[in-house]
Parts: sequence; C-alpha cells; structure tokens
Amino acid sequence: MHEPLDEKTLREISPVLLAYIGDAVFELLVRTHVVADGNRRVKDIHLDTVKVVRAESQASVVRHLWEELTPEEQDVVRRGRNAKSTAPRHADPGDYHLSTGFEALLGYLYFKGEQKRVLYLVNRALENNHTSSPSRG
Repeated sequence: MHEPLDEKTLREISPVLLAYIGDAVFELLVRTHVVADGNRRVKDIHLDTVKVVRAESQASVVRHLWEELTPEEQDVVRRGRNAKSTAPRHADPGDYHLSTGFEALLGYLYFKGEQKRVLYLVNRALENNHTSSPSRG
C-alpha cells in the first residue's frame, strides 16, 4: 500500500493515469471476488470477470450510482470521461468514455486512501452484474 495523497497532488494526476490505476484496482477486486466464489476453470472465471470489467458494464454502474456519488466524485468521473482517449472498435464510444470516468474515480479513491469507498463501489458493480452466482461450466 501507499500513503494517501493529498487533494492538491491528486488534482495534478491526469485522469488517464487515475483510470490506469483504477482499472488495475477494479480488475484485481473483481477477479478476487470471482475466484473466491468457487474453484472453477480459469476460462469460466475469466468470462465472468469480463462481464463485469467491460466498458458497457462499467458505464451501466456509473449511470445507476450517479446520484449516490458525491459532487467531488462526480467531478472526477466527468474529468475521466472527458479525457482524451480512443475507444476500441468493439466498444461503444459513450460507454467507453464513461467507463474511463469510473476507472478514474476508483484510481482517485485508491490514491486518496479511501479503500472502504472503493470496496463499496466495486461491490455495487458486482451487484449490478449479478456475479454473486456465476455460471458454472
């Protein structure tokens, strides 16, 4: 772990870099959840993980949680959403940019030392994607 960063330092980190860290945090927590749910083939675990971490799912989470986010968190999501990035061909550009905003928020909260809030948002994403009872293959 790291020491929490102050607000001034956090504001100096580009939203793309916050999203880079947030993507890693989100992927790790989702993988951990899926693996802890039961011993299965890696392929099945991977497929269940992808359902949650894909841009479409993350964008859906942001839309569902928007009113629960603080004004500060909404600002971070907007900064991430508006950051210059190119959506992959397979992703809807709107969903991709909104998912970048979600990842930026997770990165921001992670750097800020707000692990409980990160876990809350990830758990809400998991609930939104119904991964508590993954398909068994």
